[in-house]
Amino acid sequence: MKVPFIHEEFLLETEASRRLFHDYAVSEPILDYHCHLPPKDVAENRQFNNLFEIWLEGDHYKWRAMRAAGVEERLCTGDADPYDKFLAWARTVPQTLCNPLYHWTHLELKRYFGIDVLLNEQTAPAVWEQANELLASAELSAHGILNRFKVKVVGTTDDPTDDLSYHQAIAKSELSTKVFPTFRPDKAFNVHQPQVWNDWVDALERATGQSISTLDEFLDALKKRHDFFHEIGGRLSDHGMEKCYADFPSDAEAAAIFGKARSGTAVTSVEMGQFASHILLSVGRWNAEKGWTMQLHLGARRNNNTRLFNSVGPDTGFDSIADTPQIAPLGQLLDRLDQENALPKTIVYNLNPADNYAFATMVGNFQDGSIPGKMQFGSGWWFLDQKEAMEWQIRTLANLGLLSRFVGMLTDSRSFMSYPRHEYFRRVLCNLLGRDMQLGQLPGDFDLVGGMVRDICYANAKQFTGLANGLG
Repeated sequence: MKVPFIHEEFLLETEASRRLFHDYAVSEPILDYHCHLPPKDVAENRQFNNLFEIWLEGDHYKWRAMRAAGVEERLCTGDADPYDKFLAWARTVPQTLCNPLYHWTHLELKRYFGIDVLLNEQTAPAVWEQANELLASAELSAHGILNRFKVKVVGTTDDPTDDLSYHQAIAKSELSTKVFPTFRPDKAFNVHQPQVWNDWVDALERATGQSISTLDEFLDALKKRHDFFHEIGGRLSDHGMEKCYADFPSDAEAAAIFGKARSGTAVTSVEMGQFASHILLSVGRWNAEKGWTMQLHLGARRNNNTRLFNSVGPDTGFDSIADTPQIAPLGQLLDRLDQENALPKTIVYNLNPADNYAFATMVGNFQDGSIPGKMQFGSGWWFLDQKEAMEWQIRTLANLGLLSRFVGMLTDSRSFMSYPRHEYFRRVLCNLLGRDMQLGQLPGDFDLVGGMVRDICYANAKQFTGLANGLG
């Protein structure tokens, strides 16, 4: 009998790896502390009409591969029929051999729909029909998926001006998964784009019901939103930046930059960096006061293709890894907060693997014994959330820090089809550790090594974030 591509021992090369995965990892619940799932879809328990909606809608990973395969834009982000877009993806899949998309595609088809066939143009019609039939069931609604994959907690990513009404609706629902907002104030930095920034400040005025004409009023309004997120259950902030900002202005200088931008005048790039540094310090202090975790996603160079950005917008597959110097400003930000005794729990995610060792050693400088694993070198993300780069990140952390305190995987995804990424990560982790056990580089004590696996899969994130308090 032919063994299907996705089988019980997928990616598990040794007996020790298989035992670690099946006895210690597979049954652990999921704490997805950082993702981009739309809270609206959870609140309304979205029922997906077809495989395109749940699988291809908004997936820039697939769009990049499709473009490389010669698929025209109307079948990626355009107005083509959903089935035609799915067929275009199915024709692309055989060309993704050796790309992680090939693994993810077939793991997702297996876990959501029990589909074992390899996706291609010939199998596509049957896959479409079978998946769509199952998508009509309650088990594959938004709530059904969260229950099915034992997702205890979801941390969405939310703008400070959001009224969080969907989160409040979710909290009142019967959904067992807890869904909390994450404070993402990136738009507060955009003083170099005064029209866009002032529109956002106006929205902040409406959200707080107060006038904002000075820097003090701006920070007060932003803190009120931070307080509101806390009331709703939020316990993390998130900051997506090409590089860390650490050019700290005086209060007077920051106020002058604010006034210049509020009047509609574009500030210089230097002033923008100073203002962003001032905001990061403020949010870091608020995080520390409340016991929150600060997440720094560093190293993405966004919207590189001007023509297609203007045509189809952001987050559509035109971002890449930056080679911006990272370590000095990261250290300066962490050090400034630490000098004030205001350094919160922090997770730093690196997008350029060339910087892995530098990132891991920098965060290690600020472990202070107050909280186990207070400073985290976060999991591989975006271009690095695949097998090879996951192994790089795990090895780096193991060599330079404490892998045993690692808070593990997150989806960082907009898709309800992404939960097998946790399984994928767990298989990679168990395979790496199992190989070391077989080689005698780790002891053959399964309770010892398996206990670490369990902690990395769930318990460490539960303890570190505080999001699962009261949950099993």
